[in-house]
Amino acid sequence: MKRFFVTAAIIIICFLLQTTVCQYFAVVGKVPNLLLIVVASFAYMRGRKVGMYVGFSAGILEDFVYGDLIGMNALLLVVVGFIVGMCSEIYYRDELSVPIILIALSDFSYNFAFYVINFLLRGRFQVFYYIWHIILPEVVYTLLVSIFMYRLLYGLNLRIEKHEEFEEGL
Repeated sequence: MKRFFVTAAIIIICFLLQTTVCQYFAVVGKVPNLLLIVVASFAYMRGRKVGMYVGFSAGILEDFVYGDLIGMNALLLVVVGFIVGMCSEIYYRDELSVPIILIALSDFSYNFAFYVINFLLRGRFQVFYYIWHIILPEVVYTLLVSIFMYRLLYGLNLRIEKHEEFEEGL
């Protein structure tokens, strides 16, 4: 139960940071996608089922506040949570470079799918412009922030696991 409330608090805090404080630190008009970092991190640390739940929660929160199409961000983040969660079964969880690379690939894929759904299907064919000016700056910024944020989330996850093991031992 404690894990549920901690995860919910992390999602809400990252959403608030992404939509308020991070706007002041925008680089070329882009902010890091903190919710995607949270989804990919939890999916990598806890598996695809948790990744999908966290992805849905973060995505639906984003959709209700800012989405034009309710459910689109939730669906995209659920897919990210599922795919990164599958990778957690393949790779060793203590490795730092793998989740960072997965976060960067997830951010690129998420933004490209967002482009396809919102722009390409409406006849806007500036794919390379969108990749170069919108997707890549955000991917780089998210990648840099994820190096620090993943370590923080990983440490928090370890503390919760130790606390759960301690409670089970009682």
